[in-house]
Amino acid sequence: MQASVSGESHAKIILMGEHSVVYGEPAIALPLPSVATVATLTRGGVGKRLTSRYFQGPIEELPASMTGVLKLLNALTDRFSPDDNWELTIESDLPAERGMGSSAATAIAIIRAFFAAYHEELSHAQLLDWADIEEEVTHRSPSGLDAATVSSSTPLWYVKGQTGQAIDMELSATLVIADTGIKGATKEAIAAVKEQLTTNPAQTKARFAHMGHLVEETKVALATDDITRLGTAMDECQQDLVALGVSSPALDHLVAVAKQNGARGAKLTGGGRGGCMIALTATAMGARKLAAVLKENGATATWIQPLKGDH
Repeated sequence: MQASVSGESHAKIILMGEHSVVYGEPAIALPLPSVATVATLTRGGVGKRLTSRYFQGPIEELPASMTGVLKLLNALTDRFSPDDNWELTIESDLPAERGMGSSAATAIAIIRAFFAAYHEELSHAQLLDWADIEEEVTHRSPSGLDAATVSSSTPLWYVKGQTGQAIDMELSATLVIADTGIKGATKEAIAAVKEQLTTNPAQTKARFAHMGHLVEETKVALATDDITRLGTAMDECQQDLVALGVSSPALDHLVAVAKQNGARGAKLTGGGRGGCMIALTATAMGARKLAAVLKENGATATWIQPLKGDH
């Protein structure tokens, strides 16, 4: 057995602009370095084996739900050494199907582990190209937002069809992410928005434009340390998302609990109809207290992410 080599990535959330981003408005996505995925590759052994929370065994026995991972592993094996045996272990803090970029984070960590194990340089553009192999299978036509954000250390300004742009983060605040425990139903939510656009086009387009404006407000708030501005934008965005029919009783409940317990702003994040919500607090201590309250009120898991940039 050779020494083990690891590759890392992390979760992401959409801070502002989910759903409206599909219709050409900007969105801001946020990396969550505190919610990590690590892939460890050990060359040698017998066969090509994967160990993860979903599967343990030879990769040819991977379940259909992991077809994207299998396609990526086969492509990496062909690229580096088809005859090599190896053991790949994936450890992840990310829940699946919660809008936190789990599949993209897994792909990024795997790719980084392989390139490190075979001592090859890997550019960021190459990394995203490789990640697309997995994401094309898992998400059909991915926007690229997930892979870009789970491999980034800074918030990204994102417009569909364009490369994500890093933006300034100077906000002294903390974010609480809370999981409803219900898998997000992104396809259903997207269909609901499309239906609204068909039946009520003028009002729905106006809502998209308003959400685009809130993304602009968020960008300014992040750069100028304006927690009040961001909190207001989050609350208004949640109202838009509720009106579009993409929230859920569980999400509405946790958003209300957060607001009743001192959150400066709160909204769902991601596709909706389940998944996670986010709440903004002024201090880390406030975030810890709020996380505990959210758990007492039905959240199955919580994460805390400081927002202050390193620059």
